[in-house]
Amino acid sequence: MENPLRVELTALAEDLLRKLTSIHGPLMFHQSGGCCDGSSPMCYPAGEFRVGGQDVKLGDLVVAGIQEPIGFWMSASQFEYWKHTHLTVDVVDGRGGGFSLESPEGKRFLIRSRLFTDQEWAILEKQEVPTGAY
Repeated sequence: MENPLRVELTALAEDLLRKLTSIHGPLMFHQSGGCCDGSSPMCYPAGEFRVGGQDVKLGDLVVAGIQEPIGFWMSASQFEYWKHTHLTVDVVDGRGGGFSLESPEGKRFLIRSRLFTDQEWAILEKQEVPTGAY
């Protein structure tokens, strides 16, 4: 079995990310689970959100038509909760967090999830997850 991905995108999320990249340049996601925006993934211009030493990087999202991959980061406390879960970034109509780049578009990113299979988890639990600022 290939190395399972921890996070992926829906086609709708990819479309919106292409638009946001054309406006803002390279992007990143961070999911904190904070009080203001719950556990919604927040999209920022790459480097605008300061990633801390306790944040973990779930992966780089590759989108056709976007040169640079979009890093997806999560706070360590959220990761402890979600580490057994495959995440899919999706987009729906509505207003989410005021700090996330999709908000002015009348859209909001959200997470859809499923538990990893036993086979996927057997591979992932042996891997170190990158932490710290990039």
